[in-house]
Amino acid sequence: MAILARINHQIAMGLGDLKKLFKKGECVAISNYLDERLVLFLNADSRDDALDQLIHVLEKAGKLKNPKVFHDAILEREKIVSTGIGLGVAIPHAKLHGYNEFFIAIGVQGKKGIEWNALDGSPVRLIFLIGGPENKQTEYLKILSHLTMAIKNEERRKKLLKTYDAREVISLFAGC
Repeated sequence: MAILARINHQIAMGLGDLKKLFKKGECVAISNYLDERLVLFLNADSRDDALDQLIHVLEKAGKLKNPKVFHDAILEREKIVSTGIGLGVAIPHAKLHGYNEFFIAIGVQGKKGIEWNALDGSPVRLIFLIGGPENKQTEYLKILSHLTMAIKNEERRKKLLKTYDAREVISLFAGC
Protein backbone atom coordinates (compact mmCIF):
# COMPACT_ATOMS: atom_id res chain seq x y z
CA MET A 1 0.00 0.00 0.00
CA ALA A 2 1.22 3.48 -0.82
CA ILE A 3 0.93 4.75 2.75
CA LEU A 4 3.35 2.07 3.94
CA ALA A 5 5.78 3.10 1.24
CA ARG A 6 5.50 6.71 2.45
CA ILE A 7 6.09 5.65 6.05
CA ASN A 8 9.13 3.62 5.06
CA HIS A 9 10.42 6.56 3.00
CA GLN A 10 10.05 8.97 5.94
CA ILE A 11 11.82 6.52 8.20
CA ALA A 12 14.65 6.14 5.71
CA MET A 13 14.98 9.94 5.50
CA GLY A 14 16.41 10.29 8.97
CA LEU A 15 14.34 8.51 11.57
CA GLY A 16 16.32 5.25 11.51
CA ASP A 17 15.07 1.84 10.50
CA LEU A 18 11.87 0.15 11.59
CA LYS A 19 13.66 -1.99 14.15
CA LYS A 20 14.83 1.12 15.99
CA LEU A 21 11.47 2.85 15.64
CA PHE A 22 9.44 -0.11 16.89
CA LYS A 23 11.33 -1.39 19.88
CA LYS A 24 10.68 -4.99 20.85
CA GLY A 25 7.62 -5.27 23.07
CA GLU A 26 6.62 -1.66 22.46
CA CYS A 27 3.13 -1.25 21.09
CA VAL A 28 1.00 1.64 19.95
CA ALA A 29 -2.57 0.56 20.54
CA ILE A 30 -4.87 2.27 18.03
CA SER A 31 -7.69 1.80 20.54
CA ASN A 32 -5.89 4.27 22.85
CA TYR A 33 -6.58 7.03 20.36
CA LEU A 34 -10.23 6.19 19.78
CA ASP A 35 -13.29 7.63 21.48
CA GLU A 36 -16.93 6.68 20.92
CA ARG A 37 -17.78 10.39 20.56
CA LEU A 38 -15.47 10.49 17.53
CA VAL A 39 -17.19 7.74 15.54
CA LEU A 40 -19.59 9.06 12.96
CA PHE A 41 -21.88 7.15 10.62
CA LEU A 42 -21.86 9.29 7.51
CA ASN A 43 -24.16 9.90 4.63
CA ALA A 44 -21.85 12.29 2.83
CA ASP A 45 -22.06 13.33 -0.80
CA SER A 46 -18.44 14.34 -1.18
CA ARG A 47 -14.99 14.21 0.39
CA ASP A 48 -15.35 17.77 1.66
CA ASP A 49 -18.77 17.02 3.15
CA ALA A 50 -17.35 13.99 4.99
CA LEU A 51 -14.39 16.02 6.27
CA ASP A 52 -16.69 18.82 7.43
CA GLN A 53 -18.84 16.34 9.37
CA LEU A 54 -15.82 14.71 11.02
CA ILE A 55 -14.26 18.07 11.91
CA HIS A 56 -17.56 19.15 13.44
CA VAL A 57 -17.55 16.02 15.64
CA LEU A 58 -13.97 16.76 16.70
CA GLU A 59 -14.89 20.36 17.51
CA LYS A 60 -17.94 19.27 19.51
CA ALA A 61 -15.78 16.84 21.51
CA GLY A 62 -13.33 19.64 22.34
CA LYS A 63 -10.42 18.12 20.40
CA LEU A 64 -9.69 21.10 18.15
CA LYS A 65 -8.04 24.35 19.18
CA ASN A 66 -9.09 26.08 15.96
CA PRO A 67 -11.42 24.10 13.65
CA LYS A 68 -10.74 26.36 10.63
CA VAL A 69 -6.97 26.01 10.93
CA PHE A 70 -7.34 22.22 11.31
CA HIS A 71 -9.73 22.05 8.34
CA ASP A 72 -7.37 24.10 6.18
CA ALA A 73 -4.42 21.88 7.18
CA ILE A 74 -6.38 18.76 6.20
CA LEU A 75 -7.24 20.23 2.79
CA GLU A 76 -3.64 21.39 2.22
CA ARG A 77 -2.48 17.84 2.95
CA GLU A 78 -4.99 16.48 0.42
CA LYS A 79 -3.49 18.80 -2.25
CA ILE A 80 -0.10 17.10 -1.87
CA VAL A 81 -1.44 13.62 -2.60
CA SER A 82 -4.78 12.00 -1.88
CA THR A 83 -5.08 10.31 1.49
CA GLY A 84 -7.38 7.76 -0.13
CA ILE A 85 -4.97 4.85 0.32
CA GLY A 86 -7.06 2.18 -1.37
CA LEU A 87 -9.33 -0.64 -0.18
CA GLY A 88 -12.11 1.95 0.28
CA VAL A 89 -10.11 3.70 3.02
CA ALA A 90 -8.87 7.28 3.49
CA ILE A 91 -6.56 8.52 6.23
CA PRO A 92 -6.65 12.32 6.13
CA HIS A 93 -4.34 13.83 8.71
CA ALA A 94 -2.85 17.04 10.07
CA LYS A 95 -0.16 17.69 12.64
CA LEU A 96 -0.25 21.17 14.14
CA HIS A 97 1.56 23.26 16.72
CA GLY A 98 -0.16 23.46 20.09
CA TYR A 99 -1.53 19.93 20.31
CA ASN A 100 -0.27 17.53 22.95
CA GLU A 101 -1.98 14.28 21.97
CA PHE A 102 -3.08 12.48 18.85
CA PHE A 103 -6.73 11.64 18.18
CA ILE A 104 -8.56 9.68 15.51
CA ALA A 105 -12.08 10.35 14.29
CA ILE A 106 -13.69 7.53 12.32
CA GLY A 107 -16.23 8.06 9.59
CA VAL A 108 -18.17 5.09 8.22
CA GLN A 109 -19.96 5.80 4.94
CA GLY A 110 -22.64 3.13 5.02
CA LYS A 111 -24.02 3.30 1.51
CA LYS A 112 -22.28 4.49 -1.62
CA GLY A 113 -18.61 5.34 -1.43
CA ILE A 114 -17.17 8.82 -1.73
CA GLU A 115 -14.95 9.92 -4.61
CA TRP A 116 -11.60 10.67 -2.96
CA ASN A 117 -9.14 10.35 -5.82
CA ALA A 118 -7.87 7.24 -4.03
CA LEU A 119 -4.63 5.69 -5.17
CA ASP A 120 -6.45 2.56 -6.39
CA GLY A 121 -9.38 4.54 -7.85
CA SER A 122 -11.94 2.97 -5.49
CA PRO A 123 -14.52 5.08 -3.64
CA VAL A 124 -13.94 5.60 0.07
CA ARG A 125 -16.27 4.20 2.72
CA LEU A 126 -13.99 4.25 5.79
CA ILE A 127 -12.27 7.45 6.93
CA PHE A 128 -9.75 7.67 9.74
CA LEU A 129 -9.08 11.36 10.39
CA ILE A 130 -5.91 11.80 12.46
CA GLY A 131 -4.88 14.97 14.22
CA GLY A 132 -2.23 15.82 16.73
CA PRO A 133 1.08 17.47 17.56
CA GLU A 134 3.58 18.38 14.88
CA ASN A 135 6.56 17.52 17.08
CA LYS A 136 5.86 13.81 17.68
CA GLN A 137 6.78 12.31 14.31
CA THR A 138 7.78 8.90 15.68
CA GLU A 139 4.47 8.42 17.49
CA TYR A 140 2.64 9.61 14.39
CA LEU A 141 4.42 7.08 12.19
CA LYS A 142 3.63 4.31 14.67
CA ILE A 143 -0.06 5.26 14.62
CA LEU A 144 -0.11 5.29 10.81
CA SER A 145 1.70 1.98 10.60
CA HIS A 146 -0.50 0.17 13.13
CA LEU A 147 -3.69 1.67 11.68
CA THR A 148 -2.66 0.64 8.18
CA MET A 149 -1.92 -2.90 9.33
CA ALA A 150 -5.28 -3.06 11.13
CA ILE A 151 -7.32 -1.90 8.13
CA LYS A 152 -5.58 -4.27 5.74
CA ASN A 153 -7.66 -6.96 7.47
CA GLU A 154 -10.56 -7.48 5.06
CA GLU A 155 -12.81 -9.04 7.71
CA ARG A 156 -12.36 -6.02 9.98
CA ARG A 157 -13.23 -3.63 7.12
CA LYS A 158 -16.38 -5.62 6.33
CA LYS A 159 -17.45 -5.56 9.99
CA LEU A 160 -16.84 -1.82 10.21
CA LEU A 161 -19.12 -1.24 7.23
CA LYS A 162 -21.91 -3.37 8.71
CA THR A 163 -22.07 -1.85 12.19
CA TYR A 164 -24.00 1.19 13.35
CA ASP A 165 -22.72 1.17 16.92
CA ALA A 166 -19.75 3.32 17.99
CA ARG A 167 -18.80 0.89 20.78
CA GLU A 168 -18.63 -1.96 18.30
CA VAL A 169 -16.43 0.12 15.97
CA ILE A 170 -14.02 0.78 18.84
CA SER A 171 -14.08 -2.88 19.90
CA LEU A 172 -12.96 -3.92 16.41
CA PHE A 173 -9.64 -2.21 17.20
CA ALA A 174 -9.10 -3.82 20.60
CA GLY A 175 -5.58 -5.18 20.68
CA CYS A 176 -4.52 -3.16 17.62
